[in-house]
Amino acid sequence: MKPARAKSTVIVSLTLEELCRFCHADRNWVIELVEHGVLEPEGASIQNWRFHSISIARAKKARRLNRDLGVNAAGIALVLDLLAERDEMLRRLASFEDV
Repeated sequence: MKPARAKSTVIVSLTLEELCRFCHADRNWVIELVEHGVLEPEGASIQNWRFHSISIARAKKARRLNRDLGVNAAGIALVLDLLAERDEMLRRLASFEDV
């Protein structure tokens, strides 16, 4: 018999402060990512921002790029856009190979 596992919690969305804690980043850095289009929060004002799954994943990648490679916000935007384009091209190539 398999051992019992603890239930994992699915994160639906995070506030700005929660995202900062999740990524071990400061508020200004996250705001800068929003200004560069890396993250797209919902909400009319900073106090009402909610970050959903795609933005949460991008924030974690952005933090690693910043922490490990010293990439600034503009560079992070470029790198993540290029990675997304590469992933799309690989998906398209795979669909041709299946034919």
